[in-house]
Amino acid sequence: METRKGIFYGVGVGPGDPELLTVKALRTLERCPVIAAPQTKSGEMLALDIVRRAAALEGKTILPLFFTMARDKSQQRAAHETAADAIAAHLTAGRDVAMLNLGDVSIYATFGYIMDILRERGYEAVMIPGVPSFCAAAARLGLSLVSGETPLHIVPAGDPASLELPGTKVLMKAGKRLPQVREALTARGLLEQAAMVEDCGLPTEKLYSSMGDVPEAAGYFATVIVKEQ
Repeated sequence: METRKGIFYGVGVGPGDPELLTVKALRTLERCPVIAAPQTKSGEMLALDIVRRAAALEGKTILPLFFTMARDKSQQRAAHETAADAIAAHLTAGRDVAMLNLGDVSIYATFGYIMDILRERGYEAVMIPGVPSFCAAAARLGLSLVSGETPLHIVPAGDPASLELPGTKVLMKAGKRLPQVREALTARGLLEQAAMVEDCGLPTEKLYSSMGDVPEAAGYFATVIVKEQ
């Protein structure tokens, strides 16, 4: 008789506020015996910290995952394969694994790389959506992102050409590229039409209704919204 393989779940935990976890996300976490969580070099596990404020994880196996911040594709792939190996060991033993992912699992999510690897190896993967950071940021700023037939563009920060696109632009993870973002916005006369939320939903959250009020530096989790009038 073939042993049942575990199911790999990607769980979007939202941007930071534990009250933004969905009921489905919480039920999935309660059901899975193994919780896989990204961990930084310093030992920080932000997604796990968020979840602990909303769900009881006693008795569960916590599986730390280490991902490189290097841009080298081979190093990234090696880190993804190592994480997939660790997760696969539990899946092969019949244990379901829930991998935590900040925001939503389909938007610039590390989960996607691990999901593809494990699916190629024959494991089942299920995506549990979460509240995207830019939706939460818009809500905190009191902004309607789009209306009518206005398009919405979600792009990594740092590409000035994206500001030429029609409609509303969301620049993700703008912290390290803030000087370039500010310069590009200023050159196009959009500085006062852009707003930013830093660390949305976290205790360190900061709101800026105008990019003209933003300091020279910001943290990694900075989301810029450009809504042209």
